[in-house]
Amino acid sequence: MLLPETLKLHDQQAFEFHYIYFLPWKSQMVSSIKEAGGEVTCMPAKNNLSVLLRSNKVKTYIRQHQISLIHCHLPWTGFMGRYLYRVEGVPVIYTEHNKQERYHPITRFLNRITFNEQAQVIAVSSDVKKSIQKNIRPKVKVSTILNGVNTQSFVKDLDAAKAIRKQLKIADSTVVIGTIAVFRSQKRLKEWIQVFKKVHEKHPDTHAVIVGDGLLRKEIEAEIAELNLQSCLSLAGLQPNVKPWLSAMDIFLMSSVFEGLPIALLEAMSMQCAIVTTDAGGIKEVIRNGQDGLMVSVDSWKELSHCVDQLLHDPLLIKKYGESARKRAEESFSLVEMVYQLENLYTNLAHVN
Repeated sequence: MLLPETLKLHDQQAFEFHYIYFLPWKSQMVSSIKEAGGEVTCMPAKNNLSVLLRSNKVKTYIRQHQISLIHCHLPWTGFMGRYLYRVEGVPVIYTEHNKQERYHPITRFLNRITFNEQAQVIAVSSDVKKSIQKNIRPKVKVSTILNGVNTQSFVKDLDAAKAIRKQLKIADSTVVIGTIAVFRSQKRLKEWIQVFKKVHEKHPDTHAVIVGDGLLRKEIEAEIAELNLQSCLSLAGLQPNVKPWLSAMDIFLMSSVFEGLPIALLEAMSMQCAIVTTDAGGIKEVIRNGQDGLMVSVDSWKELSHCVDQLLHDPLLIKKYGESARKRAEESFSLVEMVYQLENLYTNLAHVN
């Protein structure tokens, strides 16, 4: 979501944006990026290793379109970017979203031996920056630019909320507990479902929604069936536009074991969802427990059900935390500020080149 949302705010008179992606099934945001003014190209690859085999195609693209700066996300595109920096001399920025400790040993090793072969690194949180400094000890500059959310765009829409509730066949008064996540182990969605099971046993008038998809979908579906939650937990699948779904949610629940600084959390805050979450990674830099939402330690994820229970016993708390979350997003996690910092970085590096 950061790609089209930042593009809407970028100065497209000063910058021309081209996006290359490699996994064909990751095409959900293509239309949104094009609508926002970006050029999008897919260079199909089956896996991480085959991404690196697309280096020559990317090199040709750089020359044809006179690309003056490359911004890479995720390790394996980062490895490619560093190679292109060495052979083409085009400055490369790499954004690190995760802590080094969470990567596969091979990824960590490749990161360590190639990390200085780029112009600059962006860490999405202080937690991520500390991990880089501890594990890599880089010579290249590492800056922290916090992820942001477009608070003018992500505003709760009551009509959209009603439409989603009608689609789910639930009443307007039903409390909806939701999340948005890629179905992978770090999100601990099976544990998320177990938390909701405990909540639903005490509050049978609640409904859960999980927006997203991924390799663990069959496991997630099996867990829902095992706990007999099919009638009160909806899997919404991938949604290019998550705003209607966030509008329908009263409580946004996260059970992650690790995070960088999750965009979905910031979007939920901007949409006035009451936040209940673990303190994974950069989340603890966003949520002030008891002020902007309720937060437990990563290892105490089972306590999330008690936090949700607390909110359900006092509906006014849901409203209070939702308003506090919105204010926090507006004051400290503006996408405008993020874009401003990125453009300064782009300008400085392109000028140096």
